[in-house]
Amino acid sequence: MKLVSFRSVRAGVHVGVVRDDHIVDLSAWLSLPGSSPRFDMVDLIAMGEQGLASVRAALAVPEGVLRDLGALVPLDTTALLAPIPTPRKNVVCLGRNYAGHAAESVRAFGEQAQPPPEYPTFFTKATTSVIGPYDDIPYDPAVSTQMDWECELAVVIGRTGKNIRRAEAMSYVFGYTVLNDVSARDLQRRHGGQYFKGKSLDGTCPIGPWLVTADEVGDPHDLELWTVVNGVEKQRDRTASMLFGIPAIIEHLSLGMTIEPGDIIATGTPEGVGFARTPPEFLRPGDVVECGVERIGSIRNHVCPVDTR
Repeated sequence: MKLVSFRSVRAGVHVGVVRDDHIVDLSAWLSLPGSSPRFDMVDLIAMGEQGLASVRAALAVPEGVLRDLGALVPLDTTALLAPIPTPRKNVVCLGRNYAGHAAESVRAFGEQAQPPPEYPTFFTKATTSVIGPYDDIPYDPAVSTQMDWECELAVVIGRTGKNIRRAEAMSYVFGYTVLNDVSARDLQRRHGGQYFKGKSLDGTCPIGPWLVTADEVGDPHDLELWTVVNGVEKQRDRTASMLFGIPAIIEHLSLGMTIEPGDIIATGTPEGVGFARTPPEFLRPGDVVECGVERIGSIRNHVCPVDTR
């Protein structure tokens, strides 16, 4: 199932599920008298199997009934938001989780080559960096002139856990989406090499176009992912190239730390980022960046100058 958050003509943010070229408005359907109150995507995720059963039931309702109740709306991509528009916690990211990207980063930064890491590198992006799948990426040269792309498979956690064993980790996954970890490389280097500031500018985390449930995606370790900038391919690889797979990521992340429904984990990017190219390439106003993941979908964002007047 493809779950979406979208701007409703009824006002506010609604949660829905894609049905052909329409959205079944779950906020409207489940807000009928005697049913659950209005909820957001994280509330739906936290409902677990009960929530998924409600979605399946809504998908089975005849089209005419949904129309009469105002719970069936055309799929308008301009109305789509990030599946979780306002995450309740920072987005967790993996650094250098593809061997090719790790190698190109070492070369570009003039670092000493290192053996494969024993443990994953974690950092986060602020919740205010999250934007929708077709929203504009803001460009302000007074802040950064080295904006870069990073296509990633993002994992969304479905239930609360801590100290999760690797063998059980996949049972904590609710679904997957596409994420572009847009990175301000100059800020990333400026602040002692720490990732947080350079990764957390407003509008630098496009996510979407929907949250696909785990059962529909199948094996997340055999998916193709790609980035295209202005029609030119920049990245293409498969998630099989990840150094740390999703079970290992969840095991390490949850060690001594609680993960909760709605937590977003970006699993890293393959080689082909801009700063590691010769010469380096960075995003500029007018550029169009497309990131996609097989069996999930793609997002498309324009880079637009910020009006500083």
